[in-house]
Amino acid sequence: MRLPDLEGWATFATVADHGSFSAAAIAIGVSKATVSKTVARLETALGQSLFHRTSRRLTLTEAGKPLADRARRMLAEAIAAEEAAHDAASAPEGRVRLAAPMTFGVTHIAPLIAEFLGRHPGIEIELALSDARVDIVAEGFDVALRIADLPDSSLRARRLCTIASYIVAAPVYLERHGTPNHPGELGEHRLLGYTNITGPWRFRGAGGAEVAVRAEGPLAANSGEALMPALIGGLGIARLPDFILGDTLRDGLLVEILSDWRPAAVGLHLMTPPSALRPARVEALIDFLSERLRD
Repeated sequence: MRLPDLEGWATFATVADHGSFSAAAIAIGVSKATVSKTVARLETALGQSLFHRTSRRLTLTEAGKPLADRARRMLAEAIAAEEAAHDAASAPEGRVRLAAPMTFGVTHIAPLIAEFLGRHPGIEIELALSDARVDIVAEGFDVALRIADLPDSSLRARRLCTIASYIVAAPVYLERHGTPNHPGELGEHRLLGYTNITGPWRFRGAGGAEVAVRAEGPLAANSGEALMPALIGGLGIARLPDFILGDTLRDGLLVEILSDWRPAAVGLHLMTPPSALRPARVEALIDFLSERLRD
């Protein structure tokens, strides 16, 4: 049996991530010539080129693009195996990259991270907050939190809890345009879309009746916070999770409508790359977040 060229695959993944042989050589700690020879050896074994090479630019070939993702996974699993062996003999330590939605990250995750770091002084957290959907594997995240209905994916997902959503509007909007009493009437109103919750607005009534409404209006954004000025200003109706609404309902800035028709619940999911092999520091963070955020 011929063993795979694991060094070649790891070097290929590093070049693909850094965009040049020189940068990859610095990252690995070898000469540029060594990196070039290692990639050339892998290309010879595969019988195809992995990179387009010019004097100014290095890009992946069409054959190299899908293979780069596989190479990244191989490298990640090898690193995780070594780290797991090391972690088994010592307290968890090292850096964990965590992605989370912006507002939820500030209000709910940041305080938990402070508590977690107090328990695990050897672990470092790089917290990336964005309402955009990140590519966990390509961008090198160990863990990501998502509030959404998840499509089929090779990623590993764990549903932690349900996030409540409400249909809300400003009193001034309802005074001008009237208050809808049935979800089917929303088509006559200006709807503000929170694009992180994809698809139509789905409702379930007390008798089990279901209604779906397509959200159309003057503003759609992947940040719920970005909708708030227009919403409070009376420009439309929105469906938003409770952690974005904050105290606006209590303070009377917004009013809940259609309370007899509850919007479909959205889950908070903890996502990780496909591999089940993870360093102890990542497992420690996953266990902590799962315990504190579940239900």
